[in-house]
Amino acid sequence: MNIYVGNLPYSVGAEDLRTLFENYGSVTGAFVISDKATGRSRGFGFVEMDDENEARTGIESTNGALFSGRTLVVNEARPRDEQPRGPRRDFRGGGGGGGGDRRSNRYE
Repeated sequence: MNIYVGNLPYSVGAEDLRTLFENYGSVTGAFVISDKATGRSRGFGFVEMDDENEARTGIESTNGALFSGRTLVVNEARPRDEQPRGPRRDFRGGGGGGGGDRRSNRYE
């Protein structure tokens, strides 16, 4: 099972996540997501556990728990397709601004 862990302190790394969830069973992977440009943690990560019962125990035990001074948000991760998407922001140009002299007909 893939587990989402949010509201992580920026100082927490993958090994810290692994250690936290190993209290509840065997962890097959732990990842903290970082910003591509800065390399700084984005404040969330994922833990993978093969045994669903152990994973559910880990989720129930850590969701809302205080960890390194922050209250964790922990739940079963949704597949990428099911995640709600907000408005897309495309900064490559296009849309709005410029384009012809629209005021030319105003005073005719």
